[in-house]
Amino acid sequence: MSLPALKTTNLCRYFQLGPQEIQAVKNVNFEIAKGEFAGIVGASGSGKSTLLNLLAGLDTATSGDIEVNGTAIGSLTRKQLSAYRATQIGMIFQTFNLLPHRTALENVEMALYFADLNKSDRRSKATLALEQLGLKDRLNHRPNSLSGGEQQRVAVARALVKKPEIIFADEPTGNLDKENAHQITELLAELNRSGLTIVLVTHDEQLVEKYTHNAFRMDFGSLQPYSGGTAK
Repeated sequence: MSLPALKTTNLCRYFQLGPQEIQAVKNVNFEIAKGEFAGIVGASGSGKSTLLNLLAGLDTATSGDIEVNGTAIGSLTRKQLSAYRATQIGMIFQTFNLLPHRTALENVEMALYFADLNKSDRRSKATLALEQLGLKDRLNHRPNSLSGGEQQRVAVARALVKKPEIIFADEPTGNLDKENAHQITELLAELNRSGLTIVLVTHDEQLVEKYTHNAFRMDFGSLQPYSGGTAK
């Protein structure tokens, strides 16, 4: 039996806000199989983005464990954790997180700076990633001259160019109109059909029901199976 792509055990993340303890993630236990399209649905403030940041190694758990392909990321050194973020996972954010003074090509290239590649190879791989997403004519455009949908495709290219094992998508359609949201979600589904493991965090239950294989609901820091049903 193969190891799950992702597994959490009694995962907690608490914050201290003055005298009050905020339990953003409470005792979360779940697994995601390799090649699965998983969804985490929840309202704003439910803890779903905090959970995703923990899984991506962008935040540190208060207690509990996270295993990615059998490796406990909580036991990694700072250097190993940086390598995990740089090579094993890709992140797609609601706000795109593109550097405004860099071109689309330069934004994607930056994802390869920790790879053992020379400048020419980085440029070639970044160019190909953008061309595959229909942005051949936008390579030298800066974010402010791109539409919202184009900016998100640049962000997807940046996540994909390093050939990650898992894509974490945090509200990737939240800032897009209906047509562009559909295009980005269809793109994620196509990537999943090619074998890529995807974890989608969203407040949109329709996306979860239409696209995911395995879904959960986040509510006040607790994670439970999504009872609304999911589409295979």
